[in-house]
Amino acid sequence: MSGWELPTSLNVCGTEYAIRSDFRAVLDILKYFSDPEYEPDEKWEICLDILYEDYGQMPWEHKGEAMRQALWFIDMGSAAEEKSKPHTMDWEQDAPIIMPAVNKVLGGEIRAREYLHWWTFLGAYMETGECLFAQVLSLRQKKATGKRFEKWERKFWENNKDICVLKKRYTEEEKAEQERLNALFD
Repeated sequence: MSGWELPTSLNVCGTEYAIRSDFRAVLDILKYFSDPEYEPDEKWEICLDILYEDYGQMPWEHKGEAMRQALWFIDMGSAAEEKSKPHTMDWEQDAPIIMPAVNKVLGGEIRAREYLHWWTFLGAYMETGECLFAQVLSLRQKKATGKRFEKWERKFWENNKDICVLKKRYTEEEKAEQERLNALFD
């Protein structure tokens, strides 16, 4: 496949499998990958079931290659492994500030479109430039790496904690334990 094509299928062990290439499908996958309620093997099953239209027909022994191809697709055709970086964004939490930035790049409301290829969405996301989301991401990066905020940045962070602070997700068991401990001190 050339760099000009947008894949709508993936080759897994010599067989082409149609995929759900719309950005919404991949954002759903990413939502499950960040959900602490699921074990890694469950997350992969959900990912493959969402991405591959005929995942149920795929031979079990092709699963490893299906996972590699899924990662390749989600990473926009990149096979390079990234070094571990501080966690500075959450697709689900940040959706309200990501979508307007992507809308601006693409010149309209993307959620109203019937279909938008994941790579087109991701390309627009990477070109968002100066916007609220970029500002929040920059502040999170500074905080994660221990860099000092400028006065205006500190004020912005304090006034906008609801969008600046990444919320930790807890399992149901962790939530129940927190509630039990809180009840002891009430």
